[in-house]
Amino acid sequence: MRQQIRSAVLLLAVITFLTGIVYPIVVTGLSQALFPWQANGSLIKINEDKIASELVGQPFSDPRYFWGRPSATVPVVYNGASSAGSNLGPSNPDLMATVQMRITALFAADHENRLPIPVDLVTASGSGLDPHISPASALYQVSRVAKARGTDKRNIEELVRLHIHDRQFGIFGEPTVHVLRLNMALDTMR
Repeated sequence: MRQQIRSAVLLLAVITFLTGIVYPIVVTGLSQALFPWQANGSLIKINEDKIASELVGQPFSDPRYFWGRPSATVPVVYNGASSAGSNLGPSNPDLMATVQMRITALFAADHENRLPIPVDLVTASGSGLDPHISPASALYQVSRVAKARGTDKRNIEELVRLHIHDRQFGIFGEPTVHVLRLNMALDTMR
């Protein structure tokens, strides 16, 4: 009996050491060596100031900027510590009211826009943190951004087209536009 307990305790100590200490150190070391940008949060910097993560959306409400997909995190939008979707089904009255409120806000911001509103501008993603929108969502906002900036609509549209990322490896996912990167490019546009 003592031999079995001693063997069990020794095995527990060895497994704990391997999986709790050695494995995390090896994986962390490899990730830092092979993928340092991703391993450190995929942080976007401007003049060495860390402003955001490439992987988390940012709130924009100024009409001079493109707006991202709505965040489902509460009470703080795009809060990585509380990532989750709303879990409301398509027939839920609360979801319908929220979507209608977002549609109303889009019409109020650009009442002359008659394009169909893309669904990703009025619904949150599964994580509630998505930093991307569809090209249709970006193109939908071109007229509002151009008016607010007092610039030609074609210039803004061309900037959007330059920021469209194709499907990964040409087959996975859908084309996307990274909202923060697009807005950063807007600020450098002349």
